[in-house]
Amino acid sequence: MKYIKLGNADLNVSRICMGCMGFGDARNGQHSWTIDEMHSREIIRHALELGVNFYDTAIAYQSGTSEQYLGRALKDFARREEVVVATKFLPRTPAEIEAGITGQQHIEQMINKSLENLGMDYVDLYIYHMWDWNAPVYDILDGLNKVVKAGKARYIGISNCYAWQLAKANALAEKEGFAKFVSIQGHYNLIFREEEREMAPFCAEEHIAMTPYSALASGRLARLPHETSKRAEEDSYAKFKYDATKTQDEVIIQRVAELAQEHNVSMTEISLAWLLTKVTAPIVGATKLQHVDGAVKSVELVLTAEETAYLEELYLPHPLAGVMAQNRPANKEQSKKQAV
Repeated sequence: MKYIKLGNADLNVSRICMGCMGFGDARNGQHSWTIDEMHSREIIRHALELGVNFYDTAIAYQSGTSEQYLGRALKDFARREEVVVATKFLPRTPAEIEAGITGQQHIEQMINKSLENLGMDYVDLYIYHMWDWNAPVYDILDGLNKVVKAGKARYIGISNCYAWQLAKANALAEKEGFAKFVSIQGHYNLIFREEEREMAPFCAEEHIAMTPYSALASGRLARLPHETSKRAEEDSYAKFKYDATKTQDEVIIQRVAELAQEHNVSMTEISLAWLLTKVTAPIVGATKLQHVDGAVKSVELVLTAEETAYLEELYLPHPLAGVMAQNRPANKEQSKKQAV
């Protein structure tokens, strides 16, 4: 395993981040393909043995059971100071807004619950999971800064936002003396490269770490189009993200398969080797031990400039998909709040 500094943070992380969305009690979540605690523990232990020290979860994953599984496994298999743990919180629900709960109150409640789930005193990285159009940016930053000052999080990150939102938030944080976002967790992979327009160059300029999710496009970059898996068949959200561009994406996936055969490696290794040239640490989910093996092996694979160009040349612009397509202001009044 290789390690890298997480942007401007004093954190050394493995080049592969273990995504924990696949862990948790399926009865408490939206995904039927998640794995139970026993199998989650096996995967986490295997990842630790292979040098993976960076783990990403969220309070929303299976109603907090992903956090619980991860926390218990790390307590048993690792020393707290040797791992980097990230978790995320969603914006307030309509019910919370109706009840008058502020953005700051929500953040305090969420971090306390996440720490309880994890069985930890702090997280290394606390991530704003999705932009809250109903809360002033100042309130969110002030609330996150209080979390850092209280020692409940060492650093803060953000997910699912535009480059202008990240720039605006960090400029305000700098002005007010608040903690700044050190990382961005966006949607980025070989068949969805829209982050290259503005986010990637902005992060390079500001030395903000990119830790993208859906690194393998929900498995589409790990196997040929005709091959299936339980997740591919049951994950309606992944279909929402990728089915509309299936035809244009498949020509790229075929090229991944070609290079995998030439190198005698898996498609996972080719896809992640490409992404590793662009970002700090891709988030890679795993529900089987071999998923961890493929991700770790990709760190050692080096593609030539010609191979990289071969993988990239057929890409066509994509419309926004997933969270970014869904999370937009409902009206002009919500947008105005962001200026406060």
